[in-house]
Order: sequence, then structure tokens, then C-alpha cells
Amino acid sequence: MSTRPDLRNHVALVTGGTSGIGRETALKLADYGASVAIVGRNRKRGRKVAKEIEARNGDGWAELYVGDLASQDNVRNLAAEFEDRHDRLDLLVNNAGTFRNRRTETVDGIEATFAINHLAPFLLTHLLIDLLVESAPARVVTTTSELHERGTIDFADLERERDYEDMAAYSQSKLANVLFTYELARRLDGTGVTATTANPGFVPETAFTRGASIRGRLTLGLFSILPLPFTKSVEEGAETVIRAAASPEYDGVTGEYFTDGDVAESSDESHDATVRTRLWDVSAGFVGISPDSLRY
Repeated sequence: MSTRPDLRNHVALVTGGTSGIGRETALKLADYGASVAIVGRNRKRGRKVAKEIEARNGDGWAELYVGDLASQDNVRNLAAEFEDRHDRLDLLVNNAGTFRNRRTETVDGIEATFAINHLAPFLLTHLLIDLLVESAPARVVTTTSELHERGTIDFADLERERDYEDMAAYSQSKLANVLFTYELARRLDGTGVTATTANPGFVPETAFTRGASIRGRLTLGLFSILPLPFTKSVEEGAETVIRAAASPEYDGVTGEYFTDGDVAESSDESHDATVRTRLWDVSAGFVGISPDSLRY
């Protein structure tokens, strides 16, 4: 970054912050002085990362919220607990995600890839948006993937009940992240809260592929041992998320897609306004909120 960010007195919340891209992002935000709350399912790992954060952010603090974002109740409890503890939120990084080689459903009865990768950040952002607006200027960054370019939103079968294929389900969810970001940016125009989405690139050693098939894990493991030109380390992958989240260069930048550390062009379908607004309305139905609940 051309200018080192100064995030002292800033509060950040990072989902999936106990490993991989999320952990690296949380640590770097701490290096810049931010007080950082992380969300993860593994308490032991989370406590370790929280201690790392506290050792790096000067007068800041670190918090751990343990919960499974596959559960909408857990998402609501997380938001409520965070709001009870804090009167500001300067940065929300929706980073948690999953990749499932077979179709599974969450406790809410929703296909897991769609629920965790898209509906969880959709709901969490809605629940925390008033706090973000009150703290403006603030940023919302949602992690996506280059695979969004392979995605399509199949409204006739969003939960892949007829024909589940892991890459198709994942790509759809990552396209949904981009569509959500663009619609969020439109709805938040003029509030001082920006919404961007960031593609870390292909980082084979992250926890993203915990749900991949054995063949997929072996392939990704080989890539991490013998890196190919298109693969990235965790640190390299996180850099794009960090720049979108913290770089002064991007103050006020909203409704944009980041890759390789800079603003880039996302897929054609991600710019389809009809798909974007329909997905927003359908997603609101899945999580039980009004499609018009976020109006400023």
C-alpha cells in the first residue's frame, strides 16, 4: 500500500477469522492498530489468534465469537452480542465460507454452500447495518472468488436439489456475493458506508477446501507443495482483501470488485440489475426479513 493505513480507534469484525485468509486479514488489521473481533467455530484456534491480535495492535483489543454461521439463529445471536458490547463498527469483513463436495443442509434446512457463503453474510450485514451507518465512514468487504465468473443464479433450483455439483454450487454462491455487494452499495449510497467484494485468488492451503472431495484435497495439496503460477500463498491472497478493507487509496470506493490488489471487472452476469434485485428479494425471504428493510 502506498500509504500505511491508520486504524487506531477503529473496530473491525472478521468472520472466518481463525484461519487462512480471515486470520491473515485480522492480523494485518491489528498491525494497523484496529481493535478486532473474529468469528470462528474452533474455540481453541480462535483464542490463539485473539492472543496474536492483542500482541500486535497496541492499545486495541481482540475478541472471539464462537459460532457456526450455518445457523441463522447463531448469526442473529452474534449480531446481538456484538451490538450489546459495542457502540461502533468501522469495518465488517464477510470472509467465512465453505466448499461441499456433496449436498448437505444446514439446521435451517437450506443447502449449506448457499446458506453459509451467501445468506450468512447477507443476514449479518443487515443486522449490523445501523451500527455501520452510525460509525460512518465505514466499510463492508465480502470475500468472493474468481470462480464467480463460472457461476449462474438458478432461481428455479437455488438449493441444487435436482442436480448438485460442488463447483457449480460454489460458483453460484460466489456470484451471489458479488451481486449482493453491488446491490448493497446501491442501497447504501450517501450513507458513508461502502460495500466492495474481494477475490483473494487461488490459495490452496486455506481451509476453503475442507469440504472438498479426497481427489480435490490431494490435488490442492500438490499445488501447495509445488506451487503453480496461478496459485497464491495465504499472505498474497489476503492482500487483496486487506487493501479493499483498509487502504486509504480506496476511501469512498463502493460497488467495486477487487482482484490482484486492485479494482477490476467482474463477470457480465454480476452486472445484471434484474438478477441482482431478484436475488436480494429471494435472499430476504430465506432469512425472514423484509426485502425493503435496508433503506436509507
